[in-house]
Amino acid sequence: MAAEIPGLLGGMLFAIVASSLFVMALLVGFSLALGFPKLRKAGGKTLIVRSIEEGMGGAAVFLPPNAPRGPADQLHTPELKEVSARKTP
Repeated sequence: MAAEIPGLLGGMLFAIVASSLFVMALLVGFSLALGFPKLRKAGGKTLIVRSIEEGMGGAAVFLPPNAPRGPADQLHTPELKEVSARKTP
C-alpha cells in the first residue's frame, strides 16, 4: 500500500499538469482564432464595426474646445471660473 503512494502522486501530478496545459492551449488557440479577424482594416466595407457611426457609414465628428456644450456648460461653471481666477496672479 505504501509503495503505491509515489506512483499515485506522480500520476496525479502528471494529470494536473497535462490538463492545465490542454486548457491553456485551448485558450490560446481560441484567442488566436477569434482575435485575428479583429486585426482587419476598419471602414464601411469590412465586417468589423467598431462604433455606431462607422456602421452607418459616417465618421465621428468632434466639437472644437470652444463650442458651447448646451444649457449647462461644464467648462465655464462659476466654480471653475473661481478656481482659474485664483490661479491667475
